[in-house]
Amino acid sequence: MMVDLNSYLVIGALLFSLGLFGVITRRNGVAVLMGVELILNAANVNFIAFARFGGMDFSGHVFALFVIVMAAAEAAVALAIILNIFNNMGTINIDEADQLKQ
Repeated sequence: MMVDLNSYLVIGALLFSLGLFGVITRRNGVAVLMGVELILNAANVNFIAFARFGGMDFSGHVFALFVIVMAAAEAAVALAIILNIFNNMGTINIDEADQLKQ
């Protein structure tokens, strides 16, 4: 059974839409971070799909690996920030973290 490029692009679009919906609608810092991870995974699906069907050799795989490494670094920094906000303010609601402006 052969899966065509359109199937990968539809899955990427669905992942991106769900991630964007999570980032826009959620106020919980961890939920927003999970939405960002879905968006990055949508980009990875598209990179791999175009590498397979578009003749991009290994460049799509290299870009996907780079995105995975950057997502891991981003998650580590963001979780450290969220933990610090929770220790100082007692909440991870990003709307209540407005004391950072002062």
